[in-house]
Amino acid sequence: MHGGVHGTFETSGPASHVSIVRELIEQGYAVVAPDYRGSAGYGTAYENALDYGAKENDDVLLARNWMIERYKFLGPNRVAIVGWSHGGMIALINLLLHPEAYACAYAGVPVTDMIGRLGYQNDAYRKTMTDSIGKEARANMLEYRRRSPIDHAGKLTKPLLIHGNTTDETVNVYEVETMIAYLKAAGKNFESKIYESAPGGHPLEKSDTKLARDSRQEIYEFLKRYLKH
Repeated sequence: MHGGVHGTFETSGPASHVSIVRELIEQGYAVVAPDYRGSAGYGTAYENALDYGAKENDDVLLARNWMIERYKFLGPNRVAIVGWSHGGMIALINLLLHPEAYACAYAGVPVTDMIGRLGYQNDAYRKTMTDSIGKEARANMLEYRRRSPIDHAGKLTKPLLIHGNTTDETVNVYEVETMIAYLKAAGKNFESKIYESAPGGHPLEKSDTKLARDSRQEIYEFLKRYLKH
């Protein structure tokens, strides 16, 4: 799942997922990378259809189902969901709310707490969230919580791997640590790693450094373990 509130599947630059998709395909995986509602590149109406933390998750689940229905050789019990940043949030929500659809999930530097996030984001980002949800957080606190992965931590039943980075300026490590704390408080079993001042900041695993390659390999080993690939 691509990141960015109004992002798209990038094929170049630091946000590009192309190298990761290539590495997954080389390992024998089939990959679907949907540009869910709110994504850029499909016209103003589609971009303005952003439903932050809600219907975008439904779009991703439908993409998963489309792949299973179209390609009969794919095993419905051997599906993982992988995402970074906003895509990491989508990965978390999908795994927590639809555990029957996924064998496991990886969430890299994920958005997890929409209310806490408001405290350190700029006015433009806060306006995007408010416009999408329809009200400010103080007027609809429960809805902001409902759309936050931390509010669903107690529903975890499938394997999960989470990564964070202390030098991430886009998704503050506070959000990743909060998700980890909520999962622990709920007594859930999961895997996590917080990188200390890893180069690359937010997109640390998409660069061509040894640390990034090693981190991606950790993700692939996780997928292999639970998808029995």
